[in-house]
Amino acid sequence: MEQDSRIIQEAKEVLRIEAEGILELIDRIDGHFADMVELVYRCAGRVIVAGIGKSGIVGRKIVATLNSTGTRALFLHPVEAMHGDLGMVSKHDVFLALSNSGETDELNLLIPSIKSLGCKVVAMTANPASSLANHSDIVVNVGVKKEACPLGLAPTASTTALLAMGDALAVVLINKNAFKSSDFKKFHPGGLLGQRLARCIKDLMLTGSSIPAIPVHATMANALEEINRLEMGVTIVLSEANTLAGIITDGDIRRLLIRRPDVLSLPVKDVMTRNPLSLGPDTPAFDALNLMEKHQITVLPIINDTGEVQGILHLHDILGKGQFKFNGC
Repeated sequence: MEQDSRIIQEAKEVLRIEAEGILELIDRIDGHFADMVELVYRCAGRVIVAGIGKSGIVGRKIVATLNSTGTRALFLHPVEAMHGDLGMVSKHDVFLALSNSGETDELNLLIPSIKSLGCKVVAMTANPASSLANHSDIVVNVGVKKEACPLGLAPTASTTALLAMGDALAVVLINKNAFKSSDFKKFHPGGLLGQRLARCIKDLMLTGSSIPAIPVHATMANALEEINRLEMGVTIVLSEANTLAGIITDGDIRRLLIRRPDVLSLPVKDVMTRNPLSLGPDTPAFDALNLMEKHQITVLPIINDTGEVQGILHLHDILGKGQFKFNGC
């Protein structure tokens, strides 16, 4: 038991040191980081990431994250670059060099060749006074106070910090590029989300008794009962011909209560949003997601060519959260 306690404490100490290393980076996010983001954002080519050893392994992960979120990137091994792979680099690219010490010989020997191509160089290093930093256009400090390794030798907290800074770059670029969930499908066709976005709405929508719906002549009390029945925060309003007449959300009710305490006695036709946004059952799911994101809505009525309601699609049914029903179409 004493040995188990020591193991647990040592493991917790590792996590504490690595967490502190990442938190230290917060104060390092400054104009240099913003300049790096702007340089990559305006880059007409790719982000070429290079590093040796553990930094190289982290670099491959940064490349994978950038590519999957809409920023074209490529990993370049510094040694292989000096033996022909430098042909991958063009003047339109941004070169991201990773080195904790900033004195990695294989990487530093490559920098003059990179710069001669007209390629901008960004360094992520723990040593802003290093040779790498001195020959870079932008320097981002990723240094940590100590490694989690008790010998201070194995890269641990330093590589975690480097990886976190790479994630910060990728995530900021997601927002700057207005990269949407639906764009994810293009780069992850084999992933779970990609597979869902590739499906048609009819494969994801709820049908039959799972559609919250009331007739147009119903009262708001009926509407509230139907909203509560399926707890989707919405009910569709149907015309006498069973076509889509409107939609009522719990937000509509909350806003109306402020003005009309007698809301429950009102007819739904006086409250509903007429001609709400809707899509057909054969529409790709990623088009539905784009529409939902654009208009900040979570539910879409699904109708056929004559306006008859075929189903209802919730945002969660697209993204794969919770329990979903597939009608097998």
